[in-house]
Amino acid sequence: MNGTARPVALLLPGQGSQHLRMAAGLLDAEPVFAEAMDEALTALTDLGGHSTGLREDWLGTADTAVMDHVTRSQPLLFAVDYALGRLVLDWGVRPVALLGHSIGEVAAAVLSGVFTLRDAAALVHDRVGRLAQAPPGGMVAVAATQDEVAPFLTDGVVVGAVNALRQTVLAGLDDPLRTVTAALADVGFVLQRVPASTAFHSPSLAPAMRGAGERIGALPVGEPRIPVMSGYTARFLTPAETKDPAFWSRHPVAPVLFWPALDALLAEGDLVLVEAGPGQGLSQLARRHPAVRSGRSAVVPLLPARPGTAEQDVAAVRAAAGVLGV
Repeated sequence: MNGTARPVALLLPGQGSQHLRMAAGLLDAEPVFAEAMDEALTALTDLGGHSTGLREDWLGTADTAVMDHVTRSQPLLFAVDYALGRLVLDWGVRPVALLGHSIGEVAAAVLSGVFTLRDAAALVHDRVGRLAQAPPGGMVAVAATQDEVAPFLTDGVVVGAVNALRQTVLAGLDDPLRTVTAALADVGFVLQRVPASTAFHSPSLAPAMRGAGERIGALPVGEPRIPVMSGYTARFLTPAETKDPAFWSRHPVAPVLFWPALDALLAEGDLVLVEAGPGQGLSQLARRHPAVRSGRSAVVPLLPARPGTAEQDVAAVRAAAGVLGV
């Protein structure tokens, strides 16, 4: 059972491929996580094609270029988010809401009962296969508001994510993105490249996603048993949206509105925000929110901020369980 005085919401990240191998440290110590991870990887690899070798790369590849590629980063983030979410649910924690970032929203949809694991794996497999054919691009986080970056944007570079009041992520194809980020750097903005070789959440991916709705439309869907705060609309996912193939197929093209969604979630009341994913990217963003800074709400990451030993990963999970009183 949840031993905290405040209700719990799960945060499910969609970035952080450089931290993916951290979760492997839990395989020997957390049987529920290990079983759920095996189920997710089996569902993905049974589809063949670009999903072949996922497990081997997760456990044995240190090459960041391989792990940052869309065919590895996206399905593995989905699998780790799902498996960590399953672990928290097995503790007896009953979240009042789920909030996913990018591919994390698909993991949230499985945990809430919108999709079965195998159907979501088919959605992810199809999406990744399409995005692997997209032209090279990337994403850059800028310590600035949307209004501040707006004058620098071109037809090829857009706001791909609003992660915090002063963290705006730009997305675009390589050449125009390089030009825009150089201009921002020249006037003193602080920038950080996001580990990705794809222009996620930009219109440049629209051609690759053409026809994806037909594939998604063949999947059965259910209504959320746990409310899902959508990172694309900054409101709770409606039954109509769960059944709309266009809603899911436009995810790679539409901007992620994480900060507005977090704001809407915390407006519902004080919460313990548990980050069920690799690293602490969403925890670091959530700690900037006034509700967290004031102490009304709290943040509990399941894993350390940076890769370390398996013992450190296990210690972090056990510490989070202690905070949650399980």
